[in-house]
Amino acid sequence: MIKLVACDLDGTLFNSNMTISEENAAAIKLAQENGIEFLVATGRSPQQSRKNMREYGLKTGFININGALVYDANNQLQVKHQLPNEKAKLVAHILLKNQLYFELVTADKIYSNDISKRVVNLARSLMSLNPGVTFKKAVATAAGSNAMLSMTLVEDFDQLLADPKTEIMKIISFDAHGPAAFSSAKKEIMSLGDVAVTSSAAANIEINDIKAQKGPALLDYARKKGFKKEEVAAIGDNLNDASMIRDAGVGVAMANAVPAIKKLAQVKTKSNDDNGVAYILKKFIKNNAAE
Repeated sequence: MIKLVACDLDGTLFNSNMTISEENAAAIKLAQENGIEFLVATGRSPQQSRKNMREYGLKTGFININGALVYDANNQLQVKHQLPNEKAKLVAHILLKNQLYFELVTADKIYSNDISKRVVNLARSLMSLNPGVTFKKAVATAAGSNAMLSMTLVEDFDQLLADPKTEIMKIISFDAHGPAAFSSAKKEIMSLGDVAVTSSAAANIEINDIKAQKGPALLDYARKKGFKKEEVAAIGDNLNDASMIRDAGVGVAMANAVPAIKKLAQVKTKSNDDNGVAYILKKFIKNNAAE
C-alpha cells in the first residue's frame, strides 16, 4: 500500500508548457482524498514551489532545494541540511576558476552576479528539458518565471558567505555546452567530500550537502511520519531524482525520463505531456483499494 508519494516538477508534474494539467491536479487531490500524502520534490525554493501549487489550488508538502529543506502540507519545516559556508566558498572558487556561471541559493533567495546570464542559462535549461520549446519562448518563460522574483544581485559572493546568518542550501551552475563543460569542475568539487553533485538538466549541475538529496530527505520525512519504506513512492525523470527513485519503496520513471532513471525505477508511467503523474496515482489508488 502506497501512503506517501514524492513527485518531481520539471519534466514530471510540469508538462512541456511548464504547467500542471487539469488531469494531474485532479489526480493529486483524489490521491489525497484517498489517504495518500503528496510531496512535491524540487530544486526550487519553498516560496517558488508554494506559489506554483497555489496557482492550481493544490496544498502539498515539499522537498525543496533537492532535499536541503522538507516541509509538511502545513508549511512546517521537518528536515534541514544546509551547505556549510566554508564548503560553499570552496565550491564557488572552483566554479569561478572554471569560468562557469553559478548562483547561491538560500531558503528564500537566489543570489546572482549577472541577471542577464541567469535568464539566458535558465532558458537553455528549459530547452534541454523540453526539446520542442524555442529559444525565444524559453527566454520569455525564464524572464517571467517565479525564480526571478527571488533573485538578488550581488557583486561579491565571498562577502555574502562571510556572514554567518547566510545559510546556503544549494549552489547551481549553468552552461549551455552541457555536461562536458562541467567535467573538470565537477571532479574537483567531488574531491572536497561530503557534497552531492547532481543535474536536473544537461545544462546544469547542482551542489548540495551530502545529506541534502531527494532520497535521504524523503526517507527522513517518511520516518518522522511513521511510514514504512515500502509505503513510499517517488516519481521522476532526471538525474537529480535518482536518489529518491532508488530509496523509495516504489521508484517510478516517466516515459520521457533519461535512460539512467528508467533503468533505476521499478515502474514506468506515461510522459509529462500525457499526464503520467495522474496515470500512476490512479494506479496507486486502485491498488490500495484492492489491499
